[in-house]
Parts: sequence; C-alpha cells; structure tokens
Amino acid sequence: MVEITTQGDAAARPRTPLSRDRVLRAAVALADEGGVDALSMRKIAQALDVVPMALYKHVANKNELLDGMVDVVVGEIDPPTGDTDWKTAVRRRVLSARRMLLRHPWASGVIESRMKARATPTPAVMEYLDSMIGIFRAGGFSIDLVHHAIHVMGSRLLGFSQELFEDTPDREPDPDAMPPEEMAARYPHITELAMAVAHDRESVVGAGCDDQFEFEFALDLTLDGLERLRNTP
Repeated sequence: MVEITTQGDAAARPRTPLSRDRVLRAAVALADEGGVDALSMRKIAQALDVVPMALYKHVANKNELLDGMVDVVVGEIDPPTGDTDWKTAVRRRVLSARRMLLRHPWASGVIESRMKARATPTPAVMEYLDSMIGIFRAGGFSIDLVHHAIHVMGSRLLGFSQELFEDTPDREPDPDAMPPEEMAARYPHITELAMAVAHDRESVVGAGCDDQFEFEFALDLTLDGLERLRNTP
C-alpha cells in the first residue's frame, strides 16, 4: 500500500533548524557543483528552503560566508597521528589536504584570496598550521628552520602551490585579532614562530623575512633533494 503524504502532513513535519553549519555546508555543496563565483545567498536559501534573510542570522556577509566555507573544507583534512616520524606525518597531511582540494576545486582560490584579505587566517586554518608547525618542532627542527621550511612549503601545506606564509612587518593589524595571551594559549606553535621571526635578530636572515634568502633557500633545498635522488641507485 502506497502511503500518500498530504500538504498538511508535510507542513506538520518539524523542519531541521537552520544553523551556521547547515548554511556553510550548503554553500560548499553549491560551490562544488557550480563554482564559487556563481554562489549567492539566494541560491543557498533555495537549497535550504528558507528565505534569504534567514541566512544573515548565521553569516553576516559574503566574506564571512567564504571564511566559514574555508573552515569547513580545511576541517576535512586528516588529523595528525602520533605514531609516525615528522616527514611521514607532514607528507600524509599535505596529501590529505591535496585530496580535499580535489574534492573542492574552488577551494584553493578562495583560501588564497582570503589569506591575502585577512591579517589573521580563519580559525581552522590557524589550527591546522599550528599543528603542522608542532610536527616540525617535535621532529627536532629549530624554530628558525621551521620558519624557512614554512616558506619552502608555502601553500603546499594546504595542498596547492602558491606562497602562503606572509610575515612582513608592515601589514596592517587585524582589528578583530584575539589578544596575544589568548593567541598564545590557542595557537602556541604559531605564536612561538611569530615571536621568533619578529624578535630573533640572530636568525640567519635577521628579523622578519628576506624574500631573496627564502627564494635561494627553497632553490638550494630543492637542488639538494634532486642531487640526492640523482645519486640514488
């Protein structure tokens, strides 16, 4: 016997409450289908069967929507495991990030644009980068070498190939940035690196970053790796 659902029955059935997570996941799904440029509040509202104004209780504007979408997809990257050496752990997570980007082809462009637009990355990106720095530190890297390693890997840490790590001293401060004490408690490895870059004048490059040095460091490291592979039987 086929059960017939009337309009009244459908209206009486409770709806899943709208939440920030539902809004963001709907936006990610729509971006996966049609690209982020075609994304709009109207389309998200249609997908969730709500009026567009209801979305603004959970995301204030398009930039906040994009930041939230970045956090959703970065949250898909596999967490670190404590039973491997640093190189294996870094490689696994970077390849997991790469798989995430293959699932969401729009994400690399949005991550890059939002990293440039914000003085401080989104919380999920901060947590991910903090954990990656922690892997290097636990693997015996000095904080100075971690600094250069982050430059070498750049956005490869998040699965694509663009410069990601920017620590130039003349960047405008983020008015919404959390207090230093809270930053240190939540992201201890990023804080350690930032403090070392800002204050360690005994570093091989001095305070801050030297683009030429970082370029040559990455080039030499790559050439050393190629030389090692060339000499491998």
